[in-house]
Amino acid sequence: MLSSRVLLRPVDPARSQAFYRDVLGLAVHREFGPPEHPGMVFFLGNGLLEVSGPGDEVPCGMALWLQVRDVAAEWERLRAAGTTVLREPRTEPWGLVEAWVADPDGVRLVLVEVPADHPLRRDQR
Repeated sequence: MLSSRVLLRPVDPARSQAFYRDVLGLAVHREFGPPEHPGMVFFLGNGLLEVSGPGDEVPCGMALWLQVRDVAAEWERLRAAGTTVLREPRTEPWGLVEAWVADPDGVRLVLVEVPADHPLRRDQR
């Protein structure tokens, strides 16, 4: 494998692109295709998310795991921006703090904070 990215085919690509760019705040890696209906690829931490389409139906069975520095602050910012809230922040049994929101098509975005004392923060070598 030389590279990879998640492909999302939303019902309304322009609406979803605006959400990921303007509301979620992801940086655009590149745009491609015709100017009237461009596809967009966003930086997604150490991965990429391509939002292009349109898809024939609402995506289902998919979730994006997005690590953030402060789940409570990000959840509140997104809630205030009108994002659909699925679940408030809480500490999971495995020690991560998670909150769930949805994109315009209902794709679950799992916002994750790794606490300072969590094993994911320590070098396991």
